[in-house]
Amino acid sequence: MLNAQWLHTFKTLVEVGHFTQTAERLFMTQPGVTQQIKKLEEACGHALLKREGKRFSLTEQGRLVYQHAQTLAAQETRLHQQLSFDDPHAGVCRIACSGALALSLYPPLLQRQARHPALVMQLEVAPKDSITRAVSAGTIDIGIVTQAPDDPALEAQQIGSEIIQLILPAQAEAAAPVSADLPAILRKLGLIRHPDVEHYLALYLAQCGDAALQQVALASLPVHGYVNQLQQILLPVAQGLGFTVLPARAVKAFAAPEQLRVWQSPREVSEPLYLLQRRGRELPARFAPLLKQMAQWLALAP
Repeated sequence: MLNAQWLHTFKTLVEVGHFTQTAERLFMTQPGVTQQIKKLEEACGHALLKREGKRFSLTEQGRLVYQHAQTLAAQETRLHQQLSFDDPHAGVCRIACSGALALSLYPPLLQRQARHPALVMQLEVAPKDSITRAVSAGTIDIGIVTQAPDDPALEAQQIGSEIIQLILPAQAEAAAPVSADLPAILRKLGLIRHPDVEHYLALYLAQCGDAALQQVALASLPVHGYVNQLQQILLPVAQGLGFTVLPARAVKAFAAPEQLRVWQSPREVSEPLYLLQRRGRELPARFAPLLKQMAQWLALAP
């Protein structure tokens, strides 16, 4: 690595164009300037200056080293600006959450960016484990997950809850009175699987408060389809090909809600939402109003 002080002296010399004036500007002696330029040339293995009496010009290698010195100086200037200036309405916000949450969060995030164009919202949809790893590694600023990780490097704060719903085709309503008959209807319809369906279904059966549903074994439900794209999961349900379990936010975002029937369980089923960030990290000022608004958005009924 080239000595930063030598590069600074070389850059100043090129811009001033005179050894004595460079020494005065840098509060050095002229021999000191000459010595640093010589050491830089030795480190580069090439002559950087073509001396012509009291004047000099840059060799091709000298031109490349000068461009490198300019780049380093510009990077250092930007770093000092970032360290000393933290605008609450400017900068990149890197956020990760589930696909269902993204349906609710992304529109208001974009509205905030529209009000403050210097903000850049980067939203990544990912599974819980990936979000946890990304926040821990620092490639994501904040993440939202449904289970607080057992990782001392992370802080988890409950920020809201996710309502989970059992969704049937609209025509299933006419199939039977639906209560004690619901397990039989589910077996007849079959399950439309997706990557999180086992987790959501187990949670739903345990919390719904319906005695008949609580006796249903996951293995007893036939599978009538699988899709891993959130926006597509409810399409086969709407066409009467099966049932599924999803967060209420995903159901609300479906384009044809009249083709669906949400089963009203005796007790609402939900799981907590946790905000993740690295322990001890002080987030930039732009996150303070953002986190406050996110808590309000997630507190609203889906």
